Amino acid sequence: MRLLFVCTGNTCRSPLAAAIAHTVAAERGLDDIDASSAGTSAWEGASASDGALLVGLERGLDLNAHRSRQLDRELVEQADLVLAMGPHHLERIEALGGAGKSFLLTAYASHGKNTRPVNDPMGAELDVYRATADELDRAVRQTIDRLMAERGSAGDTA
Repeated sequence: MRLLFVCTGNTCRSPLAAAIAHTVAAERGLDDIDASSAGTSAWEGASASDGALLVGLERGLDLNAHRSRQLDRELVEQADLVLAMGPHHLERIEALGGAGKSFLLTAYASHGKNTRPVNDPMGAELDVYRATADELDRAVRQTIDRLMAERGSAGDTA
């Protein structure tokens, strides 16, 4: 399962979400989940923001090797599930052919009960980055729970 997380600059939210997904997949022994990230307005090759790097380190997430990349049709096509941080990201994903496999992260994680975008911490204090990382951690864990449940259901009927 190839997950693609999408935000604006691909330096804060989406790289944190992908790193969290890798950690959660490893914790649960899911070696078939591959998570990556991209941005709708990314500056190609930029490193993760200082805030994302610091909050990542606090949580055991290493974002040092992260380099931003621009969302494009090929990335959308390669992904099995594309999760957006906000509605404008979702619109761009769908315009690139992602309709039917792209969702707002919070909506997917909550089965549609929460449709609030994930707060963008760019340029904010470290506490805002921490709050965003907490929100991402909850949503990514719920997303992987949902994927596991749906995988189990599909296996039960096969």
